[in-house]
Amino acid sequence: MKFDYDAQYFNPRDVLECGQVFRFYPFEEGYRVFSADKECYLHSDGIKTVVESEDTDYFYDYFDLARDYSRIISAARAFGVKVLDEACDKAAGLRLLNQDKEEMIFSFIISQNNNIPRIKGIISRICEGLGQKTENPRGAYYTFPSASALASREADYYKSLGAGYRDAFICDTARRIADEGISKLFNLSDEDLRRELLSYRGIGPKVADCISLFGFGRRACFPVDTWIEKLYLEDFGGQPADRKKINAYFMQMFGEYSGYIQQYLFYAKRSNL
Repeated sequence: MKFDYDAQYFNPRDVLECGQVFRFYPFEEGYRVFSADKECYLHSDGIKTVVESEDTDYFYDYFDLARDYSRIISAARAFGVKVLDEACDKAAGLRLLNQDKEEMIFSFIISQNNNIPRIKGIISRICEGLGQKTENPRGAYYTFPSASALASREADYYKSLGAGYRDAFICDTARRIADEGISKLFNLSDEDLRRELLSYRGIGPKVADCISLFGFGRRACFPVDTWIEKLYLEDFGGQPADRKKINAYFMQMFGEYSGYIQQYLFYAKRSNL
């Protein structure tokens, strides 16, 4: 089964290469993309972007296709910020994903002080070791393991897969989620969700904001990393400040659009688009 969408506001490269997702790789004319236990083939001819999957409803939501991103681009331009206008010109095909919540918790624990190729490798090895092997016409893949499966291993297992000091964070958080679940997080306010995420071992402010934005759909979040610090200093005339102050500055400026704008700015800055 498959469906297509206007490529102007759905560019596979922009969506996948902007740092919000780690389980994908180039395949034929596009990419294979994995989320939880599901898979799709994503490709585009520059006019239409096509999603092929046995789980089309899931991926329609995953790629946030019910949302009109032309309106989001218009709202971003209305702030009258030159660097943001330029980012919107270059990355209009970017969309924020609605990803699996548990997967995002562990993925962004792994992401801290790490680079994207290494993050992808660690997650891939975890899936191969603890996920379920699944077959479809495009070939085999491994599902993202449940918290219970992750909790079944000791920290040294994750160290052996390259997780480094994050090994204990994965292990401890997996055991907590296996015991408690995460349903209690679903209906919290943005502030309370962030506070609760910070109570998990290995989750700091930036990781909590990423999990909130990419896993829980909290679009007013504005994660701050080294690229955003650089942007703040070089493009917004900011003075050296801690990340809490930078976060507050951008959230006050961009309000409910903070998450979208963060991705436009981050992706354009990091990629030098």
